[in-house]
Amino acid sequence: MSSSMPDIANHTTAQTEGTLDWVGMSNIEMPLMVATQGEVERMVSAHIDAFVNLKDPQAKGIHMSRLYLLIDELSSNSVLNYDNLVVLLDSFISSHHDLSDNAKVQFKFDYHLRRKSLITGKLGWKAYPIKIVGRVNKGELEVELNLDVTYSSTCPCSAALARQLVQKAFNETFNANDTLDHQSIHDWLGTTEGIVATPHSQRSIAEIKVKLNKSINNFPITHLVDLIEGALKTPVQAAVKRADEQEFARLNGQNLMFCEDAARRLQHAMNTTNEQYDDFWLKINHLESLHAHDAVSITTKGVLGGYQP
Repeated sequence: MSSSMPDIANHTTAQTEGTLDWVGMSNIEMPLMVATQGEVERMVSAHIDAFVNLKDPQAKGIHMSRLYLLIDELSSNSVLNYDNLVVLLDSFISSHHDLSDNAKVQFKFDYHLRRKSLITGKLGWKAYPIKIVGRVNKGELEVELNLDVTYSSTCPCSAALARQLVQKAFNETFNANDTLDHQSIHDWLGTTEGIVATPHSQRSIAEIKVKLNKSINNFPITHLVDLIEGALKTPVQAAVKRADEQEFARLNGQNLMFCEDAARRLQHAMNTTNEQYDDFWLKINHLESLHAHDAVSITTKGVLGGYQP
């Protein structure tokens, strides 16, 4: 006869007594079906963190396999949405009813969307880094959606300096007393000597966190992407033809912005959206092409007791 296998976590006491804020697993790799507004349910490859607290100071440890199996059940037989995320957190706690009363889970994955080019309408895939976090802490539930959107930012100061150099080159090429003809100026403007300088621009990243409530069951990923890209005007492109690239250049020229400008655009867009987000946090990162450092701006909705800058 085989003897039962020992359960050290369940039948021995802690070497040193003490409560622990979080105990669990990180970087669990699993496929998940994700439910988002306006899209069919989508399979993603997720990295998952799962934690509960250890409130019993004498307990040796938690039952990590229980957390894993609950996540595996979600992966195999269900879909990730707001309601099922809440059920998962409740199950974390109920499976550790004698040990834990707080729970936390985090899902990280890339969410791919088909995006149209600016002029020709060519479609291409763009990947948006997503993080969904759920917490139950002292009975308080929080569900948070994190999203990164990449765009181009052109420096207003650099643009003004470039225009000044173009004006200088014009004065050096054309005498003020000469009779200027339209064709000569038109041809000159089409040369490198005519546009002697261009402003610097850089790839930039808008990070946004929103707190969701139970009025939103399917995650509003597409809505947030559309909101952010619509406010900034210069999102990076997928498939492009020359006409699309020219339009991208025009949009950069007509949407000059410091990091402060971008942050205020998004702040205004989030404050005027019809979606009921309980709170939001924004971080603008301009990955400078002039400097070796980045330009950053951070803002929040300003909710009392909410996100801090």
